[in-house]
Amino acid sequence: MVLLRHISIALTAAVAALGSALFIALNFFYKRRIWSPQAEYCTIKEEKEERGKRQVLVLGLDGAGKSSMLQGLTPGEAAGKRGRCRPTRGFNFMSLNAPACQLDFLEIGGGEDLRRYWSEYLRKTHVLVYVVDSSDRTRLPLAKAELHRLLRVEPHLPVVVLGNKQDKPNAVSVSELHEALSLSSITEERRLFLLAAQLGSDGALRNSCRGLDTFQDLLLQLV
Repeated sequence: MVLLRHISIALTAAVAALGSALFIALNFFYKRRIWSPQAEYCTIKEEKEERGKRQVLVLGLDGAGKSSMLQGLTPGEAAGKRGRCRPTRGFNFMSLNAPACQLDFLEIGGGEDLRRYWSEYLRKTHVLVYVVDSSDRTRLPLAKAELHRLLRVEPHLPVVVLGNKQDKPNAVSVSELHEALSLSSITEERRLFLLAAQLGSDGALRNSCRGLDTFQDLLLQLV
């Protein structure tokens, strides 16, 4: 009986010690993983740094005029200084300061080797601008396929489709472009706009969008 009593006391002490150890370990784990003043401070700091900045992702097939479009948004630059844009082989970045916020434009090249990476940049963007060469009729089906692939990845992302090079003789009209890209099949829940655009003789971006004065106005409304 005495032996059993000692065994019982030893087991009780062991269980108590194990319970205390588990409690300390769990308490330490949750303090480290769930709440941390330093982690909370870093999160607040990052939010403050990003406040007022909105990212606009600019995509489209190679030769659609993405870089020229970005140059057309640059204020106060003469057309002669803009030069002829070369196809973007990788990435192109430009910031545009507006009264309400700063628009950060990220352009990714439209070559076949880069299009596979497009969808990876959709998650952190606020607006997608998809540029289409209105005069390149033979590649409109490919432009349509790539656009709808992106739309499936982010079903709620606002999209602006820019029908570029409207000044070219072979360019399709806005209604033809709407049909060629099957934009009517897109759900009404998504905010989607189709603009006709071209670069003017002064290098500025000319567009039409139901009374909106500039392309920037539309972007500021969407972000």
